[in-house]
Amino acid sequence: MGEAQQPDQAVKEALKRLRQKRQERIREVAEQVKVQKAELKAIREQLAADGEGATPPRLAEGTGIEVSRVMWYLATLKRYGEVVEGAKDGGWFRYRLANNARQSGGEEQ
Repeated sequence: MGEAQQPDQAVKEALKRLRQKRQERIREVAEQVKVQKAELKAIREQLAADGEGATPPRLAEGTGIEVSRVMWYLATLKRYGEVVEGAKDGGWFRYRLANNARQSGGEEQ
């Protein structure tokens, strides 16, 4: 009986060390997820407030998020059908929430 408990104890100790080692990385990833959720929420709220659509620089200005990150989020939201690309405004497309686009007749090109 003592021999069977030793492997179990060794496994428990190994798992405990692994959890401790990974704890910091898990905290970092959890913080990244929080930031991403907050940024996505800010972008969605900005798009909802601006019914005519907004360009990435306008979204960046309104949310405080870098334009490059806004573009990354917009590409993702577009890929999953949450936003649609509207008409060009200068060198940028205007983006709207997909439900706003449906209400106004669909995508503009």
